[in-house]
Amino acid sequence: MQLVPKSFFLTRGIGVHRERLTAFELALREADIEQQNLVTISSIMPPHCVEMERERGVATLLPGEITFTVLARAETNEPGRRVNASIGLARPTDPSMYGYISEHHGYGMTAEQSGDYAEDLAASMLASTLGIEFDPDAAWDERKRVYQTSNLIIGSTSATAYGEGDQRGYWTCAVAAAVFRFA
Repeated sequence: MQLVPKSFFLTRGIGVHRERLTAFELALREADIEQQNLVTISSIMPPHCVEMERERGVATLLPGEITFTVLARAETNEPGRRVNASIGLARPTDPSMYGYISEHHGYGMTAEQSGDYAEDLAASMLASTLGIEFDPDAAWDERKRVYQTSNLIIGSTSATAYGEGDQRGYWTCAVAAAVFRFA
């Protein structure tokens, strides 16, 4: 049996609670994937896999369903500490080729920095597969121009959950996910 997803959607959420596990549950709830049995997988975007709107994707989920995701998760109980979870996606121009999804979990970055970093990771992995030369120490804008001018990468995107540690010392959990669907 071959399980190759036909579509996916991106989602994200933040949860805050005095219990770490409950903060995670609340983050999943905000992301609308709390009723699934999540299976974390690695970072390949299948050929011809189509992105759908989050609301449309969530509507296809059944409670208790085994659901394959690329999941980023970060937590803190330090008041004021920045916490972020991002999913980055890079797709080749040729839809019959696979793309890459990256997950980034971190601290201290802004939401924009985290999203850019996740996109950069995915685009870098795809670029190396496609034989595109780039300087890993170059600024994001420089690298993005290299990807765009190669005509081999159709684009990149990201989804980021960002929060700051709760002032009471409760757990703050950030999750971002690419959720795969088979229909």
